[in-house]
Amino acid sequence: MIDPAALAREIAAAYANKQSVSAPTTRAGGLDLTTAYAVEAELVRMRRAEGRKTVGLKVGFANKAMWRVLKLDTLVWAHMYDDTVRHAAGNEATLSIGKMFAPKIEPEIVFTIKTPLPAGDADPAAVLDAVESISLGFEIIDCVYPDWKITPVDFVASYGLHAGLIVGAPMLVSADNIPALVDQLAAFTVALQKNGEVVAQGSGKNSLKSPALCLGELASAIAKRGGTPLAASECVSSGTLTEAQLIAPGETWSAVVDGLGLPALTVRTTA
Repeated sequence: MIDPAALAREIAAAYANKQSVSAPTTRAGGLDLTTAYAVEAELVRMRRAEGRKTVGLKVGFANKAMWRVLKLDTLVWAHMYDDTVRHAAGNEATLSIGKMFAPKIEPEIVFTIKTPLPAGDADPAAVLDAVESISLGFEIIDCVYPDWKITPVDFVASYGLHAGLIVGAPMLVSADNIPALVDQLAAFTVALQKNGEVVAQGSGKNSLKSPALCLGELASAIAKRGGTPLAASECVSSGTLTEAQLIAPGETWSAVVDGLGLPALTVRTTA
């Protein structure tokens, strides 16, 4: 049996020291999802003991078509922190990645919660009624497992691969624009650019057919595990819209959306 506290310390040390470790699911005895969430909870406890605060959640494996293959019945998640989430002034930011092991970048829709989000509501309009604002964001993920070979269980047990989140300018959500947003979130497209050239394209459909539906599914998934419901002022990064891309120092990355009304977001990487 894997000890959650011991594994949490090992994972935290691997990230801190930029050291590769074997994925927990490949070890003798393996690791199940329940134990992985116990590891995640221990990582949260350790970060809070360092003086950090949790500020929201990030989503993983928001592709329902893959759930049967991955032996999932819903998506997975992990916490984000006050020192890993920041807002981009003027929708531009600089990101130091020198301490990361093998970072990648993902464009995502970020929600800021207005009122506690109930579980079990699959109506995107009802979900958006609990949202204060939406933004375009860059989720920075990092993996200490060899060759980025992971399962959802490994994801949960390693901070959800969360290394950072850069949040762009918010669009306020109101009763007046919710009907339009329901349609737009399911249909908008995004182009991910590296040094001015498009390297990946995606759409809102890649996040569980709509980031709003993804947010509702997250609320239900948390409830199934007896977790704390999403609360006011928390943020949620709702799953990648394109295939994640490896990043290196000295690059300029931009995400440009069409059909949603959010401004482009740019980040420049440094060592």
